[in-house]
Amino acid sequence: MAAAGSLPLYQQISELLIRDIASGRLIEGERLPPERDMAADLGIAVGTLRQALKDLTAKGLLDRVQGSGNYIRAKADPASVYALFRLELLSGGGLPTAQVLSVDRVAKDPALPAFGSSDQGHRIRRLRFLSGKIAAVEEIWLDGDYIAQIPIGDLSESLYLYYRQKLGLWIARAEDGIGQAALPDWSPPSFPHLAGSALPFITRLSWGQDGRAAEASWTWYDPNVVRYVARLK
Repeated sequence: MAAAGSLPLYQQISELLIRDIASGRLIEGERLPPERDMAADLGIAVGTLRQALKDLTAKGLLDRVQGSGNYIRAKADPASVYALFRLELLSGGGLPTAQVLSVDRVAKDPALPAFGSSDQGHRIRRLRFLSGKIAAVEEIWLDGDYIAQIPIGDLSESLYLYYRQKLGLWIARAEDGIGQAALPDWSPPSFPHLAGSALPFITRLSWGQDGRAAEASWTWYDPNVVRYVARLK
């Protein structure tokens, strides 16, 4: 059974395959392995895999040919709940998951860019994984006017999915800045770099469907495991 706040297992598999298509690990016209073999490799039931393949078919990313197999239909911009997640494994792709470390409503950090209308924000600190590998630590700030409190157990693997389903907020676009910065002292011991280490650093400002800047974030990532891509291809 999926953990509270996580995506259903079939959707996790669908998202993994979408990111593999976007990264070029699965190419146009490629035939997927037989379903039973593929399910065994992924460690899931055949029925779960078939749900994932049905989802891909509905999104126009798969041709299911009776008696022949399942064939990839690549798209330039496949629909994904992780469409704006710009980290991928060095080998390409990878399913994003997250461990929420803390959620607090506090005064906005003065180092943040100006966004939203409240002087408070929901500060969400997370450890990010790609296909089970520790990839990054991140601090996300959502403007305090969207909700009074965010119960930590309500957060899904995709914050943007949570925003849409719970807050009616759609992140329409985001702008990133890339540089280096010292890893913060709140980084968990499981992250394989010491606090204060200089790491690749992403700053992001995100806008909602109404054109207002709704969210700002900072991400420190492990260059030995993942890379930043301006757009998944």
